[in-house]
Amino acid sequence: MDSQTPFEFLSHRHSVPVRMLADPVPDDAVLRQLLTAAARVPDHGKLVPFRFHVLRKPAIDRLARLTLEIGASQGRDPDKLVKQAAAFGDARLTVAVLTHPRQDSPIPLIEQEQTAALACLSLVNAAQAAGFAGHWLTGWMARDADFLRAGFGIAAPEAVAGFVHLGTPRGHPPERPRPDLDAITTWVLE
Repeated sequence: MDSQTPFEFLSHRHSVPVRMLADPVPDDAVLRQLLTAAARVPDHGKLVPFRFHVLRKPAIDRLARLTLEIGASQGRDPDKLVKQAAAFGDARLTVAVLTHPRQDSPIPLIEQEQTAALACLSLVNAAQAAGFAGHWLTGWMARDADFLRAGFGIAAPEAVAGFVHLGTPRGHPPERPRPDLDAITTWVLE
């Protein structure tokens, strides 16, 4: 995190495109620390409605193949499929954060899914704070029944909250436009 304060870190955080992530990737000891940090998210009811699947290169390559095969069988746009599969192909280490909602709980499903999404963001932030970088992606594969069954052996209501690709940043990603705070903020006075 260099000499930045935590506020400066959060104010300047960014994702690094998968194609710009290189070796080295976090080793198992560091990855355990990153996952430990990522698991410390707001969790109404203390349900832990997410699971981490750490994917090594053979598993990531399998997901790339499934993206092409299942997407083609469903008639999805071939150009988009190539791009989506390339994100897996470029990845060296991926953590799939799966939603694992508890249906026997009074906590609404959306809150449980939001907790899983927060784990994705926390993992990206933890990676950056540790000197690595990450990129959180989803795509149609995150909720597609065929992909979820073939890729992870799961079915709805489980899904993928995010594919978090990790590595060492190769260069600095281009800055993207940020929201105009005045355009998205309403100050409610009464």
